[in-house]
Amino acid sequence: MRTVVVLARHGRTEWHHGNRYTGSTDLPIDSVGRQQAGYLRAWAEEFRPDALWSSTMLRARQTVAPTAQSLGLEPILDARLREVDFGTAEGKMLSELPPAVSRAFELDPVANPFPGGENVAHAADRVHEVFHELARQHQGGKVLVVAHNTLIRLLTCRVLGLELRDYRRLLPALGPAALVRLRWQDGTVGLEAFNVPAVRTEIPA
Repeated sequence: MRTVVVLARHGRTEWHHGNRYTGSTDLPIDSVGRQQAGYLRAWAEEFRPDALWSSTMLRARQTVAPTAQSLGLEPILDARLREVDFGTAEGKMLSELPPAVSRAFELDPVANPFPGGENVAHAADRVHEVFHELARQHQGGKVLVVAHNTLIRLLTCRVLGLELRDYRRLLPALGPAALVRLRWQDGTVGLEAFNVPAVRTEIPA
């Protein structure tokens, strides 16, 4: 039985425009982010998911809201879908951090999380847990999940058996409101698309 899970990154915020670590900081989406949420809604109207799941963070809830209203679906909010807490890096660009901290993180973000931040392996565990739950709950259906940049990349690595420490190198980019499509069939997860803007149509509905 084939289950399709599409993960959408939330729309842009003021900090994401400057490529600052947002993590656990609960910012709203900006005007561009609201436009991106509209693009996601238009795409979802063709995709017709059976269920919507979302991070509890404001930027994710604001992104999923137009889709939920259009489709008449109530999003299932799950705190395990929240973004990684980046500790002392919150609100900063990588270039603004102490060189030793940024170099260590770039070398191995699992072994060297930002000071005061969440270990990315723990974040991968929690999102992997909820992924399995929603896929089983909606077995044979289609699910749209609105979550976050780092969390989605960690999940993609985990389900494909890739080393978590390499997530920044193997999956270097995931744009605001971009889509990642996973297929779960016969106990195996496959990647059908990655980093596809919702405004475009390369990812099938």
